[in-house]
Amino acid sequence: MPDRRRFLGALGLPALAAATGVPFRPSLLSGRALDLVPTLRSHAGPPDAVARDEDFWGEIAQAFTVDRTLVNLNNGGVSPAPEFVQAAMKRHLDFSNELPAYTMWQIQEPRREGVRLRMAREWGVDAEEIAFTRNASESLQICQFGIDLAPGDEVLTTTQDYPRMITTFRQRERRDGIVLRQIRIPTPAEDPAEVVRLFEEAITPRTRVILACHMINLTGQILPIREIVAMARRHDVPVIVDGAHALAHFDFTLDELECDYYSTSLHKWLFAPIGTGLLYVRRDRIADLWPLMAANEAQDDDIRKFEEVGTHPAANTLAVGEALTFHQALQSARKEARLVYLRNYWAERLLEHERVSLNTSLQPGLACGIANVHVDGIATNALQGHLWRDHKIYTTPINHDEFNGLRISPSVYTTLEELDRFVEAVDAAIRKGVPA
Repeated sequence: MPDRRRFLGALGLPALAAATGVPFRPSLLSGRALDLVPTLRSHAGPPDAVARDEDFWGEIAQAFTVDRTLVNLNNGGVSPAPEFVQAAMKRHLDFSNELPAYTMWQIQEPRREGVRLRMAREWGVDAEEIAFTRNASESLQICQFGIDLAPGDEVLTTTQDYPRMITTFRQRERRDGIVLRQIRIPTPAEDPAEVVRLFEEAITPRTRVILACHMINLTGQILPIREIVAMARRHDVPVIVDGAHALAHFDFTLDELECDYYSTSLHKWLFAPIGTGLLYVRRDRIADLWPLMAANEAQDDDIRKFEEVGTHPAANTLAVGEALTFHQALQSARKEARLVYLRNYWAERLLEHERVSLNTSLQPGLACGIANVHVDGIATNALQGHLWRDHKIYTTPINHDEFNGLRISPSVYTTLEELDRFVEAVDAAIRKGVPA
């Protein structure tokens, strides 16, 4: 197992300079990050075993510059990036500022193609099928606004979809006369076949598109996307997949899903810079999907038409390359196993209380690092406020028509001691109540 200096040296972090006196040279970040890949793999074991290796994850945590006076259990909202990813983005920004019209447009923009190739290769699709966006919402709205729909056409989703995406289709209802239909699914949903059946039963002759979460942001529930897509294809209905919380969170590739459209944020579980997202559009769907901002006719079949947003920084996207290198070094299966381990570490202990229940399944494959916990007799917002005010533990209150609870989402840099603090604070609140 690499010692801390070797790990930091491989990443090219500023801490190396402090430890050795060697000047920090950001230009070497990418090479040193690539050196980390074989280093970590050579010390790997089975994912479940590595998930419990605190020395290994203690080294990983050193890549992040998080504030350890606070406990961040809302990594599902937006995650901090490793220090060397941030340093790379700053380096790219500084370079672009030297003469932006030349350095940004003539040098950096073409370099985005290298990141596109790497991202496509990692998730098993063609580079001509992925576009870089600013977040999952932008990617999803490209699809939601870009698909031709006529008055009376129906779109189908669940009552647990992301509010912004529901708002998007509600606006199309007002503007275009379409019809949004929503189905309820169980919470938690522990029978994938039932979820597929509920979607299929809601399809009508007017159904034109389905919007489905890969992982529901409210609870961390993983839906059977491959099966939903296969079912919908039999009905000739395309599926827009909201993968905001899924990509780089658990182990899968996009080609496995066989979906038409897939949207995600890279600043969540890939640990890329804030303001980076990805849109996948299957090759034969590109021409018929309108971009959010106008593109010329020559771009009809070009995935890059979805990147037409006017002047934009290249630095964020270029630094996605460093984030991808870090993800590859961690290895997707090990990362998934660690996040599941952390979830079970706190959830199983809290479930010892009769008043505690989960809105998330602990069955393998139905959730990963995110879980939603409910404490009977304590208002969700009151518990969230207490944890933050009195314990400096940051969580996310979820108040839905069908359930409520705290969404808890630790990350690879989260320590067991931090989760112990969370469990102890909730345990005390259950026994003693939440202070007014």
